[in-house]
Amino acid sequence: MTSGVQPIRGMNDVLPADIGLWQHLEATLRELVAMYGYDEIRVPVVEHTELFKRSIGEYTDIVEKEMYTFSDQGGDSLTLRPEATAGIARAAISNGLLRGQKHKLWCIGPMFRHERPQKGRYRQFHQFDVEALGYEGPDVDAEMIVMIGRLWRMLGVTRVRLQVNSLGTPASRAAYREELVRYFRGHEAALDADSRRRLGGNPLRILDSKNPDMQAIVAGAPLILDHLDPESRAHFAALKSALRATGIDYTVNPRLVRGLDYYSRTVFEWTTDALGAQDAVCSGGRYDGLIAQLGGESTPAIGFAMGIERVVELLRGAGVVPVARAPDVYIVAPGERAAAAGLALAERLREALPQRRIAFGLGGGNFKAQFRRADRSGARLALVLGDSEMDRGVVAIKHLRRDAEQIECPVAEAHARLAAVLEE
Repeated sequence: MTSGVQPIRGMNDVLPADIGLWQHLEATLRELVAMYGYDEIRVPVVEHTELFKRSIGEYTDIVEKEMYTFSDQGGDSLTLRPEATAGIARAAISNGLLRGQKHKLWCIGPMFRHERPQKGRYRQFHQFDVEALGYEGPDVDAEMIVMIGRLWRMLGVTRVRLQVNSLGTPASRAAYREELVRYFRGHEAALDADSRRRLGGNPLRILDSKNPDMQAIVAGAPLILDHLDPESRAHFAALKSALRATGIDYTVNPRLVRGLDYYSRTVFEWTTDALGAQDAVCSGGRYDGLIAQLGGESTPAIGFAMGIERVVELLRGAGVVPVARAPDVYIVAPGERAAAAGLALAERLREALPQRRIAFGLGGGNFKAQFRRADRSGARLALVLGDSEMDRGVVAIKHLRRDAEQIECPVAEAHARLAAVLEE
């Protein structure tokens, strides 16, 4: 690594060589949400720390260990957002978007967690986030999952698998929590430090332990699906029926609890075997009580978040190579006199042909050097403007990708002639 100012650990630059995959993914995501009628929302990167403590949960790893929290000059405790759902819920409340209304929203942007950096896990990472507010039936749960399935097909991604579960209502989950605590108390001596800490705060998170020494204990724990209330059981059955009807393959994973306290009923996760330890690429679920918990009207809701960096890695591993759009026309104009006229001509052509990409040979150089750059650019045509052409009031149009005779036309007719040649 070169000396000098370095990036913060875990916060990476996205360089021009990599940006094509990002833009391809982002364009596909925008196309997807438009198909399903979602509207974009943009919320602040910084929120009051209390928002995340109340929504995510004080006993989660995110709040306890990973948030970037600081006090501003006024003494307020602020946090760089570790996820987007809480901010969107807060925006819906503070902007009066609820009051019996329904909204289908999406956003995309950076999130921040102080985790140990590794492939697919960064301290600044980017998420695509989708939320449906005001919808309580299992139909929206199914549509959201089906929408993600469509995304994988649009992207050509095949190495993904869907897991689903239900956490029930807060009341049924509280009863299950008590039974879970009794079970783990009976095995407390064998629990690792993280699990003992979670036992007093969020025992469901013990089910998500990655410690190999904990797996036998976790495997014997009571299952939440055996403790669902009747309404949640019916909701989950309807979701599974809808997924089968739409041809979405899934596995029921009764240990899937998700890492955020606000989830209820449906939870789901798309995983892959292509990224090593970081196997989750898209996760979500219902949070019917969150908005009321934050001071808004009682509003059912469901959403998901997708890690952009991880999906980019999936695309790269699958050999997806977005086709960069080359210029349609590259203007070759050597010499000071021609360069000034060529720059003005480029602007006139962009005005007359707004759907075409016009590149101008910046950096000077003779004919040979500029034609080399024109060829490397991938442009279909070179528009040549040298001293000879200027003296005669014409431009020359030269094909760069096929054998064809070079033609000339008056400068004033360049846009019309180019349009016609590009349509050939």
